[in-house]
Amino acid sequence: MFRNHLTPTWLPDQHTFWYRVQTSPGSHEFVLIDAKTGSRKHAPDLPSLGLPESAPLKSSETALEPRSSRRTGVSSGIHLVNELNLELSLFWIDSGGKRVAYGKIAPKSEREQHTFEGHVWLLTRFDGSEVAVIEAGPVVTTLLIDGEGRQPEVKPAAIPGISPDGAWVARIARDHIVVKKTADESERALRAPIEADASYRGGVSWSPDAKAFLVSAAVEVPERLVTIVDSTPSDEPQPKVKAFPYVKPGDTLPKPLLVLFRAGSEEGEVIDPTLFPTPFTRSHEIPVTWAPDGSEAYFDYNERGHQRYRILAVNAATGAVRVVVEENAKTFIDYTKKTWRHWLHQSGEFLWMSERSGWAHLYLYDIATGELKNAVTAGAWPVREVLHVDAEKRQVWFLASGLREGEDPYHLHLCRANLDGSGFVRLTEGDGNHHIEFSPTREWFLDRWSRADHPPVHELRRSEDGSLVCELERADASALLASGWTVPERFVAKGRDGKVDIHGILIKPSHFDPAKSYPVVEDIYAGPHAAFAPKDFSRLEQLHEIADAGFIVVKLDGMGTNHRGKAFHDVAWKNLKDSGFPDRIAWIKAAAAARPWMDLGRVGIYGGSAGGQSAMRAVLDHHDFYEVAVADCGCHDNRMDKIWWNEQWMGWPLDESYARSSNVDDAHKLAGKLLLIVGELDDNVDPASTTQVVAALQKAGKEFEYMPIIGAGHGAAETPYGSKARLEFLKKHLKP
Repeated sequence: MFRNHLTPTWLPDQHTFWYRVQTSPGSHEFVLIDAKTGSRKHAPDLPSLGLPESAPLKSSETALEPRSSRRTGVSSGIHLVNELNLELSLFWIDSGGKRVAYGKIAPKSEREQHTFEGHVWLLTRFDGSEVAVIEAGPVVTTLLIDGEGRQPEVKPAAIPGISPDGAWVARIARDHIVVKKTADESERALRAPIEADASYRGGVSWSPDAKAFLVSAAVEVPERLVTIVDSTPSDEPQPKVKAFPYVKPGDTLPKPLLVLFRAGSEEGEVIDPTLFPTPFTRSHEIPVTWAPDGSEAYFDYNERGHQRYRILAVNAATGAVRVVVEENAKTFIDYTKKTWRHWLHQSGEFLWMSERSGWAHLYLYDIATGELKNAVTAGAWPVREVLHVDAEKRQVWFLASGLREGEDPYHLHLCRANLDGSGFVRLTEGDGNHHIEFSPTREWFLDRWSRADHPPVHELRRSEDGSLVCELERADASALLASGWTVPERFVAKGRDGKVDIHGILIKPSHFDPAKSYPVVEDIYAGPHAAFAPKDFSRLEQLHEIADAGFIVVKLDGMGTNHRGKAFHDVAWKNLKDSGFPDRIAWIKAAAAARPWMDLGRVGIYGGSAGGQSAMRAVLDHHDFYEVAVADCGCHDNRMDKIWWNEQWMGWPLDESYARSSNVDDAHKLAGKLLLIVGELDDNVDPASTTQVVAALQKAGKEFEYMPIIGAGHGAAETPYGSKARLEFLKKHLKP
């Protein structure tokens, strides 16, 4: 892929910028853009554009802050000039923070190192001590290694618990608060009627006017530990036992309270918990946000069971609690994605996101009264992400989807609306998924859009009205296509109700022959937290690798997944076993009806994590359609998996719905071929979730295959051995 990536460097005039773009395997060009006019200049190097190349950096003048590589941009390089009489070791720091050795640099020598924009490199002495860190830019950067880099500036730590006026310092003791007067360092103990076995937790949160502070108190709730065995540690021959905190659905959670202390009073007031009796939290502390005038403090109440969510306010003068905003749902409130808020204290308002209309939209509230002033957005489409709020212009900028008839409803577009609900405008045009980067002044934005079947296009647009300034780049995928890579085919069919459109993709082998018949394999992930069929252009290497083994690979989003409105999403409520299968089967059958080369007599499925749960469920409940499944690191019983993900969709208290969705309880229903893969050291999904399925299958006398990957964690099927085992199992039983 060429001309598919660019990073703008804006110049001091704030209306011109340059970028570097790769044009072929061994060449690139620089482009200078004037955003006011759309004029562009091309050149092989920066000086040809009339711009100076970057001056060499000196290691002694750069910060010594090793960090992970954050992104992979255009092909670039670093020129290292070792001016020291020391041999240095060179390491690339990958995205996970791991150091990857790249050899040595001799004393008083130079070295060119190919890299990519955004990659971080570290130089160390023979003893491992750090000398220099450099992050690669879009052009080759020269680093003169003349000494050790500067240590990061350590700012003086603020004194914990100090009041905004500096007059008092409050600190927590187990069962009381000690307040010290900074003027004479005199101290006194403050107490409140908390439970005898409770203690104060976290930090002290002072009001801006220093007249009061809030602190949390809670009874200790021990966390569950999950224990695993590292059977083959790398550093010794004997197995190691490892244990880590892992709270599961139904476990006891803390119930922190707030205690209010006022200046001049020696006794605190425990805030009445009537409006926040059963919080969903693993913390023993309640975070609070104060109003700028110190009159009240705000905190969230996410009720366990996820059917009620409140923002509450504590009055600093009286200790009274009131509801600022409240959401209620008969199913679930998507608290991880759809409880965004933005305080507008200057006008006494705040913006709030809600799905009360059946779609995620923004609402303007009066803070003091808690009354709704108006809806900011409305319609049968969701707000997906808020990018910016302009309090002066009273505008909000956001990404939304489902805006245009006939376009994929998952595609993101940039939009703007006035806070009074007027002036809605969509600012992007291309039929694709849009990613936005604003200029420093926000007068312009770079719009990168693509589709699963359309390479990226970069455009420069005016923020005022979205009008096009100029097209910057249109990606060149000719070399990719010449390699035999096949473009994913987008397909739409009706779901289980015969009304709602289901969207997905099909991938054919690079050696595809329409006269042949191919088995079908579905890559499934049906987690309700998001949607998963690709919307951006990508090489999709794993999917193509499986397709090239002789399969038609499909990936789609059935009901129960996110971003299509509340009714579509609610199918997952207490029903994770559904996994959208009625929609998936209808979609695959509709695709095959017009594609005789899809053999629905040979259908397989694979997935990992929540997808592993779904993959096994396919051969429990839908083995008349799916005959082969590979389930990797599956959360096969939602009572065994992490609390936050499972109670979000399955509810609390635990009820029979957990058993209904359990692959363990339903293991006796297995028909078809099943391979279970699990990472021995999985700390994301308890590995016992898989071994309990194994036990249930053995008890039921079922035939299956089981492949633990020793030393692997979550996603064990993505290890070289695991991915090979998965592919060979599919080939063995589907016979491509």
